[in-house]
Amino acid sequence: MLDDLKYIHERDAQDALGVAEKQWQQLLHEYDVTWKSVGEVKNIMVAGMGGSALAASCVQSWPQAKVPFEVVRNYDIPPYAGKGTLFIASSYSGNTEETLEALQEAESKGCQIAVIASGGKLGDHAAEKDYPFFKVPGGMQPRMAVFYNFAALVQLLVLAGCVDAEKLTELQETANWLKDQTADWLPIVPAAKNPAKQLAQELMGRAPVVYAGPKLYPAAYKWKINFNENAKNVAWCNQLPEFNHNEFLGWTSHPVDKPYAVVDLRSSLEHERVRKRFDITDKLLSGKRPVAHVVEAKGDTLLQQLLWTIVLGDFVSLYLALLNGLNPTPVDLIEKLKGALTE
Repeated sequence: MLDDLKYIHERDAQDALGVAEKQWQQLLHEYDVTWKSVGEVKNIMVAGMGGSALAASCVQSWPQAKVPFEVVRNYDIPPYAGKGTLFIASSYSGNTEETLEALQEAESKGCQIAVIASGGKLGDHAAEKDYPFFKVPGGMQPRMAVFYNFAALVQLLVLAGCVDAEKLTELQETANWLKDQTADWLPIVPAAKNPAKQLAQELMGRAPVVYAGPKLYPAAYKWKINFNENAKNVAWCNQLPEFNHNEFLGWTSHPVDKPYAVVDLRSSLEHERVRKRFDITDKLLSGKRPVAHVVEAKGDTLLQQLLWTIVLGDFVSLYLALLNGLNPTPVDLIEKLKGALTE
């Protein structure tokens, strides 16, 4: 099925696989923004949901900010927000209600404001208030535009003096490296030679549970998002070492033939104790849970490994959607939920 290009084109009507192939280009997008410094930045808050929050989580792994950095997935913001806070309202559509409400609270507390969106109410508000506005290209599903958001956020933090400028060069170099890495996952590569297709076939009919260490946890979360929205598959994720302090025991009861598939996203750059925990965990849970599918991140740098793992997960989830007989792009139930909330 996954080698039938006619079937793929029929099911993937919006060409989500083509979007995944070209994601590296999003990292090269430059935003023409005039930055107005209004004081020292003592901490950063990024308010966003879904893919917008994911881009901020990636920044917590790479490149990391020079000041405390928090992702707010809520209507409310922490009480310590104030004049020294750089508050970034991030919503691909520009209409995310949680982010819009959080922005109002940030304004009332006198925070410094910047906006990342494709337009919508946030875009209009940024223009009205003359806030720095990083306008991402529109017309996509938010989860498929994460790298646009990520590039905008890195550029914003460089302008704010919270990330060193050479990180932009690394981002551009990694984008070109990533272009070559995706070649093995394309639809034209048969399943016998395509790791993404092979893993999708292994996961079919199961609920994926994705684990990673702290450095690759944003990738694990993106895999979860992809399985949920692309393949319409329930999925979960967690990170080590926290996993070993609670969820670890959850695998030890009931039959081993559980309706789950375990995926370990491993990085050679994780803390040595985290790497050891993966090995010990597999041994101690042998016979108690499904054998983990191990993905060893490729790349010499953390940024390479992080982005490589994210894109691989995109392809795996898209192929799983096709195996499920589904068009991966639409998210009709989410749209119904949004509509119901406005009634």
